Amino acid sequence: MTDITYIIVEHDGGWAYKVGDTFSETFPSHDAALKAAQRAAGEQRVSGETEGITYEDKNAVWHQEVSSGEDRPTTHVKDA
Repeated sequence: MTDITYIIVEHDGGWAYKVGDTFSETFPSHDAALKAAQRAAGEQRVSGETEGITYEDKNAVWHQEVSSGEDRPTTHVKDA
């Protein structure tokens, strides 16, 4: 199972959450960024429907897979 961590960081004159190398939009306060990260982390855990997905990897190769709606990641929010 995938594990996703949302990290609260200062960013671009405000606050944001970061997953890997990707930043969210900038929020005016630490609390707003924390609440947004908690909301996003919660939404990641919600089950969905089984669907076919198509994606391109970093080598520009396309893949087709079936994604189970029950295969949800474990999420965490870390306040740096």
